[in-house]
Amino acid sequence: MGSGDFDARALLEALDRQRLERSLSWKQAAEAIWDQSSELNSYRNDHPIAVATIKGMGKRGDTSCQHALFVLRWINCAPEEFVPRPVEGTRVGLPMAGPDRRLRWNLGALYDALNARRREEQLTWKALADLLGCTQSQLTGIKTARFATGMRLAMRITQWLGCPAADFVYAARR
Repeated sequence: MGSGDFDARALLEALDRQRLERSLSWKQAAEAIWDQSSELNSYRNDHPIAVATIKGMGKRGDTSCQHALFVLRWINCAPEEFVPRPVEGTRVGLPMAGPDRRLRWNLGALYDALNARRREEQLTWKALADLLGCTQSQLTGIKTARFATGMRLAMRITQWLGCPAADFVYAARR
């Protein structure tokens, strides 16, 4: 795992500690995580986050950047707490969100910041992809991504930018 990598297994372990401290089953924990946005969920009539999605973080070693926000919100941690050696000054708490909102990544803003820095550094998309350990299409696809990219890649990007993930997260009413 590189210095900018997000440790999804450590996030799952932190979630499990909180789950046990609250004496919840995995199903109850998933429900509690989902219920953080109870008003928004009833308005949107979304399907709840599944236990398999949550536990899958440990198996895959990654999760979508949007799913990570559900868990990070519930355990009240900044994403950088799960980066082994975060860039100094990037460990900033996430925005507050009431039951009528959920935390979302602003992928358009992340792409714009990434592209601006790439141009500033005079890097091709291929060179930047090599530097960040991903494919060119993973980076350029962030511009049009509707919902998510992997959390490991999102955090590699924010760490390369030297910005807290919170700079690209907002409390959404959708």
